[in-house]
Amino acid sequence: MDAILLQILNGLDKGSAYALIALGLTLIFGTLGVVNFAHGALFMIGAFCAVTLQRIFTISRTTVDESRTDFLGNPMEVDTPYLEIWFGPEFGAALIDWSVPLAILFAIPVMLLIGWIMERGLIKHFYKRPHADQILVTFGLAIVLQEIIKYFYGANPIPTPAPSAFAGSFDFGAALGFDPMTIIYPYWRLIYFAFAGLMIAGVFCFLQFTTFGMVVRAGMADRETVGLLGINIDKRFTIMFGIAAAVAGLAGVMYTPINSPNYHMGMDFLVLSFVVVVVGGMGSLPGAVLAGFLLGILESFASMNEIKSIIPGIDQIIIYLIAIVILLTRPRGLMGRKGVMED
Repeated sequence: MDAILLQILNGLDKGSAYALIALGLTLIFGTLGVVNFAHGALFMIGAFCAVTLQRIFTISRTTVDESRTDFLGNPMEVDTPYLEIWFGPEFGAALIDWSVPLAILFAIPVMLLIGWIMERGLIKHFYKRPHADQILVTFGLAIVLQEIIKYFYGANPIPTPAPSAFAGSFDFGAALGFDPMTIIYPYWRLIYFAFAGLMIAGVFCFLQFTTFGMVVRAGMADRETVGLLGINIDKRFTIMFGIAAAVAGLAGVMYTPINSPNYHMGMDFLVLSFVVVVVGGMGSLPGAVLAGFLLGILESFASMNEIKSIIPGIDQIIIYLIAIVILLTRPRGLMGRKGVMED
């Protein structure tokens, strides 16, 4: 039972990332009808927003500390971050320690701007083009963004730790009545799952209960009719593209302590997230979220040694096998709508 609970937790962790990226993909496809293969790159850029803020926070000034000496007896040179000089050692160190959560505030305007530039500068020219053209141009854009990140940040992963307050692990075993230390799970992974839940709930509430969201949903169902009512639906869809970019970026920001950012992490998540979208049903927001968590849990169970000893390598292909089975039995996905990508 403890092994099953641990794999469910691991699955929810993976599923949170899949669901957030797939949610943004589906928002873009549902509003603009564009298959955006650059969406994984937005996840990567969000992660590097956290890296960038951490580097800004740790810009230091070299000073001589007379109270400390090297082995030759000379005063030592020490690097003191400017934040500690300006705000004091304690508060400055706290800002550096909490750089990942604070990067959310930094990433939101950055991702909204990048989303607006992408949509206005490139994507809008492919609204009425075949989906194959959209895939090719956005995939090319993803490669360009990936190489830009590689040029400025290098090819190696960059460790970006979580705040020290969440550096430990939670003892689920003791909390659930099992033997202590049988189910240990890192605090930050639990934080990420809670963050993903809030993000998903926020997007659904925004679309469901705000006037802006209601107009967007109406535009997703019948764009021409909404336009005839005198509503600039294109402008609202552009805003939704920016929101989708922000969702992907914030997912990347909070994922940095779990997986050290690297230039190819966007591609690693993109293919899996696109499979999640197809399994959930193209254009279906609830389907994308459901499929994200479902496939995350199944992938987690497939990674168990007991399973891999029976079917070696099953953890690498389980998502694709499940996708094949679901699409053979339900060609539109779990919650797909009739007529979406069926022309």
